[in-house]
Amino acid sequence: MRKKTKLIHGGITGDEQTGAVNVPIYQVSTYEQESVGNHKGYEYSRTGNPTRFALEELIKDLEGGKQGFAFGSGMAAITSVFMLFSSGDHVIMTDDVYGGTYRVVSKVLSRFQIDVSFVDTSSPDEVKQAIQSNTKAIYVETPTNPLLKVTNLSKISDLAKEQDLLFIVDNTFSTPYWQNPIEFGADIVLHSATKYLGGHSDVVAGLVVVNSEKLAEELHFILNSAGGILGPQDSYLLIRGMKTLGVRMEEIEENTKQVVEFLHNHPSVTNVYYPGLASHSGHQIHLSQASGFGGMLSFDVGSGEMADQVLNRIQYFTLAESLGAVESLISVPARMTHASIPKSRREELGITDGLIRISVGLEDAEDLIEDLEQALK
Repeated sequence: MRKKTKLIHGGITGDEQTGAVNVPIYQVSTYEQESVGNHKGYEYSRTGNPTRFALEELIKDLEGGKQGFAFGSGMAAITSVFMLFSSGDHVIMTDDVYGGTYRVVSKVLSRFQIDVSFVDTSSPDEVKQAIQSNTKAIYVETPTNPLLKVTNLSKISDLAKEQDLLFIVDNTFSTPYWQNPIEFGADIVLHSATKYLGGHSDVVAGLVVVNSEKLAEELHFILNSAGGILGPQDSYLLIRGMKTLGVRMEEIEENTKQVVEFLHNHPSVTNVYYPGLASHSGHQIHLSQASGFGGMLSFDVGSGEMADQVLNRIQYFTLAESLGAVESLISVPARMTHASIPKSRREELGITDGLIRISVGLEDAEDLIEDLEQALK
Protein backbone atom coordinates (compact mmCIF):
# COMPACT_ATOMS: atom_id res chain seq x y z
CA MET A 1 0.00 0.00 0.00
CA ARG A 2 1.14 3.52 -0.78
CA LYS A 3 1.02 6.06 2.02
CA LYS A 4 -2.30 7.77 1.26
CA THR A 5 -3.98 4.38 0.97
CA LYS A 6 -2.33 3.18 4.18
CA LEU A 7 -3.66 6.23 6.04
CA ILE A 8 -7.20 5.08 5.17
CA HIS A 9 -6.81 1.29 5.21
CA GLY A 10 -3.92 0.74 7.63
CA GLY A 11 -4.36 -0.62 11.12
CA ILE A 12 -7.88 -1.81 11.97
CA THR A 13 -10.74 -0.53 9.84
CA GLY A 14 -14.43 -0.69 10.56
CA ASP A 15 -16.34 -2.96 12.92
CA GLU A 16 -17.02 -6.61 12.10
CA GLN A 17 -19.99 -6.82 14.44
CA THR A 18 -22.06 -4.08 12.81
CA GLY A 19 -20.36 -3.26 9.51
CA ALA A 20 -19.67 0.32 10.67
CA VAL A 21 -16.93 1.83 8.48
CA ASN A 22 -15.30 3.55 11.48
CA VAL A 23 -13.85 1.90 14.56
CA PRO A 24 -16.39 2.49 17.37
CA ILE A 25 -15.56 4.47 20.49
CA TYR A 26 -15.33 1.82 23.17
CA GLN A 27 -16.14 4.02 26.14
CA VAL A 28 -15.58 1.30 28.71
CA SER A 29 -13.31 0.76 31.70
CA THR A 30 -13.55 -3.02 32.17
CA TYR A 31 -14.57 -6.15 30.27
CA GLU A 32 -16.53 -9.27 31.21
CA GLN A 33 -14.48 -12.46 31.54
CA GLU A 34 -15.97 -15.88 30.81
CA SER A 35 -13.86 -17.30 33.63
CA VAL A 36 -10.81 -16.13 35.57
CA GLY A 37 -8.19 -15.08 33.03
CA ASN A 38 -10.37 -16.18 30.10
CA HIS A 39 -11.34 -13.06 28.21
CA LYS A 40 -11.68 -11.78 24.63
CA GLY A 41 -8.36 -9.94 24.51
CA TYR A 42 -9.30 -7.11 26.86
CA GLU A 43 -9.62 -7.06 30.64
CA TYR A 44 -9.10 -3.43 31.72
CA SER A 45 -8.85 -0.29 29.60
CA ARG A 46 -5.60 0.94 31.12
CA THR A 47 -4.03 -2.27 29.79
CA GLY A 48 -5.82 -2.20 26.45
CA ASN A 49 -8.84 -0.64 24.74
CA PRO A 50 -10.14 -1.57 21.24
CA THR A 51 -10.31 2.05 20.02
CA ARG A 52 -6.84 2.81 21.30
CA PHE A 53 -5.52 -0.45 19.85
CA ALA A 54 -6.86 0.50 16.40
CA LEU A 55 -4.90 3.75 16.63
CA GLU A 56 -1.78 1.92 17.82
CA GLU A 57 -2.01 -0.49 14.90
CA LEU A 58 -2.39 2.41 12.47
CA ILE A 59 0.72 4.28 13.64
CA LYS A 60 2.63 0.98 13.70
CA ASP A 61 1.76 0.40 10.04
CA LEU A 62 2.58 3.97 9.04
CA GLU A 63 6.02 3.92 10.68
CA GLY A 64 6.82 0.32 9.75
CA GLY A 65 7.54 -0.86 13.30
CA LYS A 66 6.65 -3.86 15.46
CA GLN A 67 4.16 -2.23 17.81
CA GLY A 68 2.55 1.14 18.51
CA PHE A 69 1.53 2.78 21.78
CA ALA A 70 -0.82 5.69 22.44
CA PHE A 71 -0.28 8.06 25.37
CA GLY A 72 -2.20 10.95 26.90
CA SER A 73 0.24 13.54 25.51
CA GLY A 74 3.53 13.83 23.66
CA MET A 75 5.26 14.49 26.97
CA ALA A 76 3.69 11.36 28.48
CA ALA A 77 5.11 9.41 25.55
CA ILE A 78 8.59 10.90 25.99
CA THR A 79 8.55 10.36 29.76
CA SER A 80 7.47 6.75 29.33
CA VAL A 81 10.27 6.08 26.85
CA PHE A 82 12.76 7.52 29.36
CA MET A 83 11.39 5.07 31.93
CA LEU A 84 13.20 2.39 29.92
CA PHE A 85 16.38 3.73 31.54
CA SER A 86 17.68 3.37 35.09
CA SER A 87 19.39 5.57 37.63
CA GLY A 88 22.95 6.26 36.49
CA ASP A 89 22.20 5.88 32.77
CA HIS A 90 23.26 8.56 30.31
CA VAL A 91 21.44 9.75 27.17
CA ILE A 92 22.74 11.96 24.35
CA MET A 93 20.07 14.37 23.14
CA THR A 94 19.74 16.93 20.35
CA ASP A 95 20.66 20.36 21.72
CA ASP A 96 17.97 22.27 19.81
CA VAL A 97 15.18 20.22 21.34
CA TYR A 98 11.57 21.13 22.19
CA GLY A 99 11.41 23.13 25.41
CA GLY A 100 9.09 20.67 27.12
CA THR A 101 11.49 17.83 26.40
CA TYR A 102 14.38 19.88 27.79
CA ARG A 103 12.34 20.66 30.90
CA VAL A 104 11.35 17.08 31.69
CA VAL A 105 14.86 15.67 31.31
CA SER A 106 16.65 18.54 33.07
CA LYS A 107 14.15 19.25 35.88
CA VAL A 108 12.26 15.99 36.45
CA LEU A 109 14.18 12.95 35.20
CA SER A 110 17.40 14.39 36.60
CA ARG A 111 15.92 13.75 40.06
CA PHE A 112 16.18 10.04 39.27
CA GLN A 113 19.84 10.38 38.25
CA ILE A 114 19.22 9.92 34.54
CA ASP A 115 21.94 12.06 32.99
CA VAL A 116 21.54 13.86 29.66
CA SER A 117 24.12 15.59 27.44
CA PHE A 118 22.80 18.09 24.90
CA VAL A 119 24.77 17.80 21.67
CA ASP A 120 24.48 19.11 18.11
CA THR A 121 23.37 15.80 16.61
CA SER A 122 23.72 17.21 13.10
CA SER A 123 27.44 16.62 13.75
CA PRO A 124 28.14 12.85 14.08
CA ASP A 125 31.61 13.66 15.41
CA GLU A 126 30.15 15.63 18.34
CA VAL A 127 27.77 12.77 19.08
CA LYS A 128 30.62 10.26 19.06
CA GLN A 129 32.69 12.42 21.41
CA ALA A 130 29.77 12.64 23.86
CA ILE A 131 29.46 8.86 24.31
CA GLN A 132 30.32 7.72 27.83
CA SER A 133 30.68 4.31 29.43
CA ASN A 134 27.14 4.64 30.86
CA THR A 135 25.50 5.98 27.67
CA LYS A 136 22.39 3.99 26.78
CA ALA A 137 20.73 5.96 23.96
CA ILE A 138 20.91 8.73 21.38
CA TYR A 139 17.75 10.84 21.14
CA VAL A 140 17.29 13.18 18.18
CA GLU A 141 14.75 15.56 16.71
CA THR A 142 15.07 16.08 12.98
CA PRO A 143 14.24 18.67 11.83
CA THR A 144 14.69 20.33 15.21
CA ASN A 145 12.41 22.70 17.05
CA PRO A 146 12.70 25.65 16.44
CA LEU A 147 15.86 26.03 14.31
CA LEU A 148 15.08 23.22 11.86
CA LYS A 149 18.51 21.58 12.07
CA VAL A 150 18.78 18.22 10.32
CA THR A 151 20.43 15.07 11.68
CA ASN A 152 21.71 12.35 9.36
CA LEU A 153 19.63 9.39 10.53
CA SER A 154 21.75 6.72 8.84
CA LYS A 155 25.03 7.98 10.30
CA ILE A 156 23.66 8.29 13.83
CA SER A 157 22.03 4.87 13.50
CA ASP A 158 25.36 3.32 12.49
CA LEU A 159 27.04 5.00 15.44
CA ALA A 160 24.33 3.78 17.83
CA LYS A 161 24.64 0.22 16.59
CA GLU A 162 28.44 0.28 16.88
CA GLN A 163 28.09 1.28 20.54
CA ASP A 164 25.03 -0.90 21.27
CA LEU A 165 22.86 2.15 22.02
CA LEU A 166 19.15 2.73 21.49
CA PHE A 167 18.38 5.18 18.71
CA ILE A 168 15.30 7.31 19.45
CA VAL A 169 13.82 9.79 16.95
CA ASP A 170 11.16 12.44 17.55
CA ASN A 171 9.43 12.53 14.15
CA THR A 172 6.76 15.12 15.00
CA PHE A 173 7.77 17.76 12.44
CA SER A 174 8.08 15.47 9.44
CA THR A 175 5.31 12.96 10.34
CA PRO A 176 5.29 9.42 8.95
CA TYR A 177 3.96 10.82 5.69
CA TRP A 178 7.27 12.50 4.88
CA GLN A 179 9.82 10.55 6.94
CA ASN A 180 10.12 7.05 8.42
CA PRO A 181 13.12 6.87 10.78
CA ILE A 182 12.82 3.10 11.29
CA GLU A 183 13.85 2.69 7.64
CA PHE A 184 17.13 4.37 8.62
CA GLY A 185 17.76 2.30 11.73
CA ALA A 186 15.74 3.96 14.51
CA ASP A 187 14.68 1.70 17.38
CA ILE A 188 11.97 4.01 18.75
CA VAL A 189 9.98 6.73 16.97
CA LEU A 190 8.02 9.36 18.91
CA HIS A 191 5.26 11.74 17.92
CA SER A 192 3.46 14.54 19.63
CA ALA A 193 0.25 13.44 17.90
CA THR A 194 -1.38 16.65 19.10
CA LYS A 195 0.31 18.28 16.13
CA TYR A 196 0.13 17.13 12.49
CA LEU A 197 -1.34 13.70 13.14
CA GLY A 198 -4.41 15.11 14.87
CA GLY A 199 -4.20 18.22 12.74
CA HIS A 200 -7.24 20.12 14.01
CA SER A 201 -6.25 21.55 17.42
CA ASP A 202 -8.82 19.35 19.14
CA VAL A 203 -6.85 16.52 20.74
CA VAL A 204 -3.75 16.11 22.93
CA ALA A 205 -1.91 12.82 22.42
CA GLY A 206 1.43 11.10 22.07
CA LEU A 207 2.39 8.07 19.96
CA VAL A 208 5.38 5.74 20.09
CA VAL A 209 6.44 3.00 17.68
CA VAL A 210 9.12 0.46 18.58
CA ASN A 211 11.06 -1.79 16.24
CA SER A 212 11.56 -4.91 18.36
CA GLU A 213 9.42 -7.32 20.34
CA LYS A 214 11.64 -6.80 23.39
CA LEU A 215 11.08 -3.04 23.38
CA ALA A 216 7.37 -3.61 22.78
CA GLU A 217 7.14 -5.81 25.87
CA GLU A 218 9.11 -3.36 28.00
CA LEU A 219 7.17 -0.28 26.91
CA HIS A 220 3.79 -1.95 27.30
CA PHE A 221 4.76 -2.86 30.86
CA ILE A 222 5.60 0.81 31.51
CA LEU A 223 2.40 2.06 29.86
CA ASN A 224 0.27 -0.34 31.90
CA SER A 225 2.17 0.33 35.13
CA ALA A 226 2.44 4.12 34.92
CA GLY A 227 -0.94 4.52 33.22
CA GLY A 228 -0.32 7.49 30.93
CA ILE A 229 -2.78 6.17 28.36
CA LEU A 230 -4.88 7.90 25.70
CA GLY A 231 -8.65 7.66 26.17
CA PRO A 232 -11.02 6.19 23.56
CA GLN A 233 -12.60 9.52 22.55
CA ASP A 234 -9.22 11.07 21.79
CA SER A 235 -8.07 7.86 20.08
CA TYR A 236 -11.08 8.10 17.77
CA LEU A 237 -10.40 11.77 16.99
CA LEU A 238 -6.77 10.97 16.22
CA ILE A 239 -7.66 8.15 13.82
CA ARG A 240 -10.06 10.50 12.05
CA GLY A 241 -7.42 13.23 11.79
CA MET A 242 -4.76 10.88 10.47
CA LYS A 243 -6.92 9.80 7.52
CA THR A 244 -6.38 13.22 5.92
CA LEU A 245 -2.70 13.56 6.87
CA GLY A 246 -1.45 13.06 3.31
CA VAL A 247 -3.57 15.70 1.63
CA ARG A 248 -2.98 18.12 4.50
CA MET A 249 0.80 17.71 4.45
CA GLU A 250 0.99 18.20 0.69
CA GLU A 251 -1.14 21.35 0.71
CA ILE A 252 0.64 22.73 3.78
CA GLU A 253 4.01 22.26 2.11
CA GLU A 254 2.87 24.09 -1.02
CA ASN A 255 1.76 27.03 1.13
CA THR A 256 5.01 26.92 3.10
CA LYS A 257 7.20 27.14 0.00
CA GLN A 258 5.48 30.39 -0.99
CA VAL A 259 5.72 31.85 2.51
CA VAL A 260 9.41 30.92 2.74
CA GLU A 261 10.17 32.55 -0.60
CA PHE A 262 8.50 35.76 0.55
CA LEU A 263 10.35 35.86 3.88
CA HIS A 264 13.68 34.91 2.32
CA ASN A 265 13.52 38.03 0.14
CA HIS A 266 12.16 40.45 2.76
CA PRO A 267 14.60 43.16 3.94
CA SER A 268 13.37 43.05 7.57
CA VAL A 269 14.12 39.33 7.91
CA THR A 270 17.71 38.47 8.82
CA ASN A 271 17.47 34.66 8.70
CA VAL A 272 15.00 32.05 7.50
CA TYR A 273 15.28 28.50 8.85
CA TYR A 274 13.64 25.91 6.59
CA PRO A 275 15.20 22.67 5.30
CA GLY A 276 13.52 23.16 1.92
CA LEU A 277 15.85 26.07 1.16
CA ALA A 278 18.81 24.98 -0.97
CA SER A 279 21.00 27.22 1.23
CA HIS A 280 19.99 25.34 4.41
CA SER A 281 22.95 23.40 5.82
CA GLY A 282 20.88 20.23 6.16
CA HIS A 283 19.01 20.50 2.85
CA GLN A 284 20.72 17.62 1.05
CA ILE A 285 20.67 15.32 4.07
CA HIS A 286 16.96 15.92 4.63
CA LEU A 287 16.32 15.32 0.94
CA SER A 288 18.04 11.93 1.21
CA GLN A 289 15.91 10.70 4.12
CA ALA A 290 12.54 12.42 3.71
CA SER A 291 10.13 12.92 0.82
CA GLY A 292 8.96 16.38 1.91
CA PHE A 293 10.09 19.41 3.88
CA GLY A 294 6.97 20.06 5.94
CA GLY A 295 5.21 23.18 7.14
CA MET A 296 7.45 24.42 9.97
CA LEU A 297 9.75 27.40 9.57
CA SER A 298 11.40 30.01 11.74
CA PHE A 299 12.63 33.47 10.83
CA ASP A 300 14.51 36.18 12.70
CA VAL A 301 13.40 39.80 12.62
CA GLY A 302 16.35 41.09 14.64
CA SER A 303 14.79 42.02 17.98
CA GLY A 304 12.07 41.23 20.48
CA GLU A 305 10.48 44.60 19.75
CA MET A 306 10.13 43.82 16.06
CA ALA A 307 8.78 40.38 16.90
CA ASP A 308 6.13 42.00 19.10
CA GLN A 309 5.18 44.32 16.25
CA VAL A 310 4.60 41.35 13.96
CA LEU A 311 2.53 39.56 16.60
CA ASN A 312 0.42 42.66 17.28
CA ARG A 313 -0.39 43.19 13.60
CA ILE A 314 -1.05 39.71 12.23
CA GLN A 315 -4.62 38.82 11.32
CA TYR A 316 -4.66 35.30 9.86
CA PHE A 317 -1.97 33.73 12.05
CA THR A 318 -3.12 32.57 15.48
CA LEU A 319 -0.73 33.43 18.31
CA ALA A 320 -0.63 30.11 20.14
CA GLU A 321 1.59 27.31 21.33
CA SER A 322 1.49 24.06 19.36
CA LEU A 323 1.80 23.45 15.62
CA GLY A 324 0.63 21.27 12.77
CA ALA A 325 -2.98 22.46 12.65
CA VAL A 326 -5.25 23.44 9.76
CA GLU A 327 -4.97 27.04 10.96
CA SER A 328 -1.61 28.83 10.72
CA LEU A 329 -0.01 29.31 14.13
CA ILE A 330 2.70 31.75 15.16
CA SER A 331 4.86 31.98 18.26
CA VAL A 332 8.04 33.43 19.72
CA PRO A 333 9.97 30.39 21.01
CA ALA A 334 12.12 32.39 23.47
CA ARG A 335 9.03 33.44 25.39
CA MET A 336 6.67 30.55 24.66
CA THR A 337 7.59 26.99 23.66
CA HIS A 338 11.24 27.32 24.76
CA ALA A 339 10.88 29.70 27.71
CA SER A 340 11.84 26.85 30.07
CA ILE A 341 15.34 26.84 28.55
CA PRO A 342 17.66 29.33 30.33
CA LYS A 343 18.27 32.54 28.37
CA SER A 344 22.04 31.94 28.19
CA ARG A 345 21.41 28.53 26.70
CA ARG A 346 18.88 29.89 24.21
CA GLU A 347 21.33 32.52 23.04
CA GLU A 348 24.04 29.90 22.68
CA LEU A 349 21.74 27.85 20.45
CA GLY A 350 20.56 30.84 18.39
CA ILE A 351 17.02 31.05 19.80
CA THR A 352 16.98 34.84 19.88
CA ASP A 353 14.26 37.17 21.15
CA GLY A 354 13.58 38.11 17.53
CA LEU A 355 13.06 34.53 16.35
CA ILE A 356 9.52 33.80 15.22
CA ARG A 357 8.25 30.30 14.53
CA ILE A 358 5.42 29.63 12.09
CA SER A 359 3.35 26.53 11.53
CA VAL A 360 1.80 27.10 8.13
CA GLY A 361 -1.81 25.96 7.78
CA LEU A 362 -4.34 25.47 5.02
CA GLU A 363 -5.40 29.08 4.40
CA ASP A 364 -4.79 30.65 1.00
CA ALA A 365 -1.05 31.27 0.69
CA GLU A 366 -1.59 34.74 -0.77
CA ASP A 367 -3.60 35.78 2.27
CA LEU A 368 -0.83 34.54 4.57
CA ILE A 369 1.84 36.41 2.62
CA GLU A 370 -0.17 39.63 2.54
CA ASP A 371 -0.71 39.30 6.28
CA LEU A 372 3.02 38.91 6.93
CA GLU A 373 3.82 41.76 4.54
CA GLN A 374 1.65 44.28 6.37
CA ALA A 375 2.86 43.05 9.76
CA LEU A 376 6.54 43.50 8.79
CA LYS A 377 6.15 47.06 7.50
